[in-house]
Amino acid sequence: MSQEAIPETTGRHSLKTRTARSRSFRKSLRKDSSLYLLALPGIVVLILFAYLPMSGLILVFKNYNFNDGIFGSPWAGFSNFEFFFSSMEDALRATRNTVMLNALYMLTGTFFSVAIAIILNELRSKWFIKVTQSVMFFPYFISWIIIGAILFSLLDYDKGILNQLFHSLGLAQVDWYSSPWLFVIILVLANIWKSAGYGAIIYYAVLQGIDPSYYEAARIDGASRWQIITKITLPMLIPSIILMTLLGIGGMLKGDLSMIMGVTFLNPLLLPTTDIIDVYVYRTAIRSGEFGFASAITLYQSVFGFLLVLVANKLAGWYDKDSKLF
Repeated sequence: MSQEAIPETTGRHSLKTRTARSRSFRKSLRKDSSLYLLALPGIVVLILFAYLPMSGLILVFKNYNFNDGIFGSPWAGFSNFEFFFSSMEDALRATRNTVMLNALYMLTGTFFSVAIAIILNELRSKWFIKVTQSVMFFPYFISWIIIGAILFSLLDYDKGILNQLFHSLGLAQVDWYSSPWLFVIILVLANIWKSAGYGAIIYYAVLQGIDPSYYEAARIDGASRWQIITKITLPMLIPSIILMTLLGIGGMLKGDLSMIMGVTFLNPLLLPTTDIIDVYVYRTAIRSGEFGFASAITLYQSVFGFLLVLVANKLAGWYDKDSKLF
């Protein structure tokens, strides 16, 4: 075969491959047109609110001002990042607090959500399960501002219900809003109360998809209820737990600003443990209109979260190849 014939043959093969793929796509489009139409609104929303706003990332490298706008503001290079890392102690504290709190939320939330889902799965009263689900799901819709007000009525040093109870029992009163590490426990408990019911419903739905024959066979073999839970229910839940954990890890550096503001009122005495990245950005940038700095830290959170997802996804693949996101 001549040297000139090789590129020509390769080109024809590539053209045939592209043509075959095009025909396959058109065939799939005609066959599953209803499914593509169903996915279209989600795709449009994703493009409008996820991809198009990414053009605003240019703000990260701008010294933004209102008069010139995003694209007209002068370039600032990496100075917005330098502003964050110039105070390394504050940057490390904010990162540490964000990771610590989110890790605690994830671990405790997953534990209680799975436990509640298993308990519901073991119950036989349908009406009781429905009522319990509604009651547990209700806190998810309550604002953190309202939860903060409830906690304040419980924890206030002078008029709080708990301190009044301690006083009546002859015990020392506790100044909750001056105890940073003690407030970590309060935040974790508040997060469990608010979100565990929502997570439990997700895991309970997964349990409803398990083939009942597994349980019937285990009972015939004489397995106890605890053995059924540990040998059948929990192993069946592990893929869903891994998936939810991987999705949660992506937001490991995303703190809940509304939670901290609503529950702690940005109390400066609690900042040693509650000064997460979002709070730090709000205190130092948003109030003063430094939107370029705020955007730079948001990019830092997103990139770091993406790297965490890659690492966690790799670890999940080592445990179970089918549990990986990609």
